[in-house]
Amino acid sequence: MGRYRLSGNPPIEVEMRRSGRARRLSLRVSQLDGKVTLTLPAHLAEREAIAFAEDRADWIRGHLDRVEDTVAAAFGSRIPIEGEAVTLIPGPGRKPELAGASLMLPDDPARVGARAQAFLKTLARERLARACDRHSAALGRPFGRLSLRDTRSRWGSCTSRGDLMFSWRLVMAPPEILDYVAAHEVAHLAEHNHSPAFWAVCGQLCPEYARHRAWLRRDGPSLHRYRFD
Repeated sequence: MGRYRLSGNPPIEVEMRRSGRARRLSLRVSQLDGKVTLTLPAHLAEREAIAFAEDRADWIRGHLDRVEDTVAAAFGSRIPIEGEAVTLIPGPGRKPELAGASLMLPDDPARVGARAQAFLKTLARERLARACDRHSAALGRPFGRLSLRDTRSRWGSCTSRGDLMFSWRLVMAPPEILDYVAAHEVAHLAEHNHSPAFWAVCGQLCPEYARHRAWLRRDGPSLHRYRFD
């Protein structure tokens, strides 16, 4: 429905949108890009929404202060791989090579992002396939196709046919986080819901799932800081 500029120094752009399902006003500050969204119930007056945002200006600015800057993949940049910070450096070979705390890439600055992303995707597929195979065998239920995407709304999914989809950015998280998401989606092969029965299966496959789930909620958004385009 438009934008509103919150007063202050500096002023803050707030995107206002109406929702027929909203029962009350709500504010959201994206930890990915700092976008501020104010959602209004269908028939609420706009002036009431603006007053609501003005009253919460300190809250909005506090959340914006915690939004991390993006990191573009380039030589000298540091990115996480399996939870460890790795520096992108030029190397002598034609293929990426992980050596200690460095990821060596062909010496072509224009393709650093593309090559680093390709390396991460290959590693993610390998790690996720291994984890899914292990959890699938433990559960006694085979899965179908495994695919990777760069999704922001979810870390993984399982279709009714048993196909599994994951965000390749999971390979940037600590290994136990990737393993939990693999276990979570494999558990859906037995329980295609989030009922207590599902969480019981998930707990069998990954006993510490609650701790890993909390990490994703707290630290998962930071994996989207890294840009490879």
